[in-house]
Amino acid sequence: MGAGKTTVGRALAKKLHKQFIDSDHEIEVRTGASIPWIFEIEGEASFRRREAEVIRDLTARTGIVLATGGGAILDADSREYLKTRGKVVYLRASVNSILHRTSHDKNRPLLQTVDPRKKLEELTLQREPYYREVADVIIDTGRQNVHLMVQAILQQLGLSEEVGDAAPLNFSTASNQSLQRNQKTSSHTIMTEQQPSTIHLQVELGERSYPIVIGQSLLGNAAMFGRHIGAKRAAIVTNTTVAPLYLAQLQQSLQLVGKDVITIILPDGEAEKTWASLMRVFDALLAEKCDRKTTLIALGGGVIGDLTGFAAASYMRGVPFIQVPTTLLAQVDSSVGGKTGINHPLGKNMIGAFYQPRAVIADTGTLNTLPARELSAGLAEVIKYGAIIDARFFDWIEANIGQLVARDPAALAYAIQRSCEIKADVVRQDEREGGLRAILNFGHTFGHAIEAGLGYGQWLHGEAVGCGMVMAADLSYRLGYIDFVSKTRIKALVAAAGLPTTAPDLGQARWIELMQVDKKNEGGQIQFILPKPLGTPTITTVPADVLNATLQAGIQ
Repeated sequence: MGAGKTTVGRALAKKLHKQFIDSDHEIEVRTGASIPWIFEIEGEASFRRREAEVIRDLTARTGIVLATGGGAILDADSREYLKTRGKVVYLRASVNSILHRTSHDKNRPLLQTVDPRKKLEELTLQREPYYREVADVIIDTGRQNVHLMVQAILQQLGLSEEVGDAAPLNFSTASNQSLQRNQKTSSHTIMTEQQPSTIHLQVELGERSYPIVIGQSLLGNAAMFGRHIGAKRAAIVTNTTVAPLYLAQLQQSLQLVGKDVITIILPDGEAEKTWASLMRVFDALLAEKCDRKTTLIALGGGVIGDLTGFAAASYMRGVPFIQVPTTLLAQVDSSVGGKTGINHPLGKNMIGAFYQPRAVIADTGTLNTLPARELSAGLAEVIKYGAIIDARFFDWIEANIGQLVARDPAALAYAIQRSCEIKADVVRQDEREGGLRAILNFGHTFGHAIEAGLGYGQWLHGEAVGCGMVMAADLSYRLGYIDFVSKTRIKALVAAAGLPTTAPDLGQARWIELMQVDKKNEGGQIQFILPKPLGTPTITTVPADVLNATLQAGIQ
């Protein structure tokens, strides 16, 4: 434990283009309970039984890097599965190193004793022989950085970074990294010509994990789509704007890998995100006698992605689907995380389901045909991530907003990559918006009220969110959460992205009425996500007089 297995495992999986799975996380997903809770309520013996079942199931899979619990090797069957089904890497660390790394970690039940050092020494004596028994490679962590350890593993196993679906690589697991820790260690280097043309990320959700692929010319990559579509049939859902541009290319790619393709073309626009459009999708699927193995493919922006995902979640109680986002907003936000749904006249996205895609394939070449207004709308969501979660990313956006507006490929690729990294990490920790994930709604409480108040489609979603972030920054400043400089920086960046900074005058009573119809609200209280300070989120209610002052200032 504490040897860095999760960190190294994720890095290695990224190098090998494999899926990373943490067995402890998988146990938590299956049971709905945390590891400490299982230890406390059921005891270690029960946990070990669950762990052995997970190891048995996961080692039967291919194309993965698996991080196992440090005590997984205590079970004889698990040791056999690890030895015979994959290559095993033992990350070895000294007791002093482990103690230093785990001293403040409350998620390690075995170390919650009066003498953690003694416990670690006992565990090392007990487990070391088993580690050596199963290990194909032993890596002393010491002071090596992650990059060097990954390179050493690749060399000793004779692997290259282009390995496909081979046997799993097995590690012992460390506890999940927190969002703040990931934030501190993330790279914020400005992109250069050496940046790889295709970026591979992973949304870690146990059995529901899936890849995000970002790059140029992906719509023509038939083999990539073939890997993610298991059955014979696929249905592409798109709209009247996107279809003339990209439908034929995607359809050809699918046919090249032997797929029978049907197409469903809906009218374009936020106003079409309705029950009637959803019924049109169902009508087409039923008319074509599509079964539950048919894969739905969402080719378009956020409206198509949300609606297709909801259709996939509902048709025959669930069929696979793939997100192929063609707008910047969809590529950085709505295609990732499994939020699906349609609008209701009384509220945006109030009817839907959490349903994860099998993959997100973001072809950045589609941004070349995106209208300037749509590009700006996508930049609102990029700014959101920096303002509410990652202050260093906010700095980078400020420094590169000109390149982003000018569609510089390297700048856009990095903005999409970093946004997806942040979104994926938040979703990993809170898939169904039980708490943490709500922070991604910065600016959305005001923004959704603007969309509903004006009528869906009058303002683009990103335009409403951009203006909503300016209003939320004003609210945060009035509460003393951020200073005047931070408030001004947010407004200036929103304006530089080509987004509105002055809200429509809906009338104060109407503003309140619209904001009260929000999924984040509790007990009739309007909940706001605010920076406290810039780059750090808080979720709070606000006094009525402060909110009224912000509303009055926002429409001037």
